[in-house]
Amino acid sequence: MVLHRKLLSLAVGLGFGLSVGFAGTASAADDMYIPLVSKGFQHQFWQAVKAGAEQAAKDLKVKITFEGPESESMVDKQIDMLSAALAKKPTAIGFAALDSKAAIPLLKKAQASKIPVIAFDSGVDSDIPVTTTTTDNVAAAGLAADKMAELIGKAGEVALVVHDQTSRTGIDRRDGFLNRMKSTYPNIKIVSVQYGGGDQLKSTEITKAILQANPNIKGIFGANEGSAIGVLNAAREMKRKIVIIGYDSGTQQKAAVADGSMAGAITQNPVGMGYKTVEAAVKAIKGEKLPKVIDTGFYWWDKSNMNDPKIAAVLYD
Repeated sequence: MVLHRKLLSLAVGLGFGLSVGFAGTASAADDMYIPLVSKGFQHQFWQAVKAGAEQAAKDLKVKITFEGPESESMVDKQIDMLSAALAKKPTAIGFAALDSKAAIPLLKKAQASKIPVIAFDSGVDSDIPVTTTTTDNVAAAGLAADKMAELIGKAGEVALVVHDQTSRTGIDRRDGFLNRMKSTYPNIKIVSVQYGGGDQLKSTEITKAILQANPNIKGIFGANEGSAIGVLNAAREMKRKIVIIGYDSGTQQKAAVADGSMAGAITQNPVGMGYKTVEAAVKAIKGEKLPKVIDTGFYWWDKSNMNDPKIAAVLYD
């Protein structure tokens, strides 16, 4: 699989230790079962997280499963998946919450059963997870705001298309962008913040409405892969020349950055995130102390640096 070959080999250079061994006995490790319940499965981002998790499972000799709902708007289905995973009495569990509050009753059950919970990508409004492996989304979105401001001359109208307002990632990326604009760029006006559920078709329609209502808009920030593709498609369909900044990568965003129709994007380190989630679960099972947050890093990428080995390592197709 190209994703495994490219990303897993290059991620070593970013310090994610993809050959770390498990210190316990093989038989003890083999008894560990760690399901990971993701926010979704449709975006290449989650396939990259899955690749990292699978590599960690192989290195650490544990059993994992990785699943998520078809759409990142399917909170109820994700809760059902979490319930089913907990019913299998796992040794630990990884969870990327679509809703930062909805899963708390189930996570309390996990805690009562002494099943360590590792949050990944998106945390929950609770101290139940022993750690959260994540991107600093507030800082990353702040950087996206800085890049947008620079590209539009620090003045004008901009908008946001965000995946949701219930997950920690949606909230943090929205607020990180908005707060940086408000605190640093007084001549930039936010004219709209809309939510497309991470679905590119819905995000396209939302963006069309934004463009129609705001003829002078200079730029739009798409806060995840599906949001960014929706913004891109709407601008193309309406033949509007605006500054588009995305989040994550994937084939379509990479092509858009390469041809100049997207200015650039923030990338996370999804392979490192998946790897660190499983690694943290093993440490939690062994009773090792973990930090409350494991920062898996982020980078700005555009046409000028997307082929740099350090950046290419965290861009996925």
